[in-house]
Amino acid sequence: MTAHALGDTGTLTGRSLRHILRSPDTIITTAITPVALMLLFVFVFGGAVTTGSDESYVDYLLPGILLITIASGVAYTAYRLFLDLQGGLFERFQSLPIARSSALWAHVLTSLVANVVSLALVVGVALLLGFRTGASIGAWLAVAAILLLFTLALTWIAVIAGLSAKSVDGASAFSYPLIFLPFVSSAFVPTDSMPGPVAWFAENQPVTSIVDTIRALFAEQAPGTEIWIALAWCAGILIVAVALASVVYRRRMN
Repeated sequence: MTAHALGDTGTLTGRSLRHILRSPDTIITTAITPVALMLLFVFVFGGAVTTGSDESYVDYLLPGILLITIASGVAYTAYRLFLDLQGGLFERFQSLPIARSSALWAHVLTSLVANVVSLALVVGVALLLGFRTGASIGAWLAVAAILLLFTLALTWIAVIAGLSAKSVDGASAFSYPLIFLPFVSSAFVPTDSMPGPVAWFAENQPVTSIVDTIRALFAEQAPGTEIWIALAWCAGILIVAVALASVVYRRRMN
């Protein structure tokens, strides 16, 4: 049964990836917003921002920009899933000997691949802007693992939105709060520069621990307990999102 489900998932993932290859503007569009924000903050606001460290502002900024890239990218997962539902594709799948979970996992895996490409584009632009790191291969792998786990968690939230939406706009609107969340974190400025209640929220929301962990790894520093907090946030969001998506999917298909 497992081999059957894996085969079905692979086939449907290939179908979704072919759709992206036929319209690569999706990935380019996903990368445009974070790249534009990076250019804006580095060249317009960067000179006025005090981070309390000797690192360049693009080095400080990049971890938050990477999370914004992911939040922008997963919106397309909800959009594509909604279109498949509206087109009756899932109903047709039910009449075929296809594992029910494979349709959702195909969208999730496609999201992972597309977001990896978008993240690579953003990192490439950051290098052109002066981003530098002496991080080891192990540190890079740790950063990649955290970003993939974060992408997986947000993608399952996108699955819930795609299954629940009543319109195309509604399918992607869920991503706006996710894109805004890094702005109220340590992504752009230190949290101790914020007013009390805002600082408390910034310090106790998931983006700050993830950003601080990635920033420490890039700076060749030990992330300390922040890495465990970041992993706990990502794993917790993922578990809850998968459970809710499964419930919504069963109700939708029934």
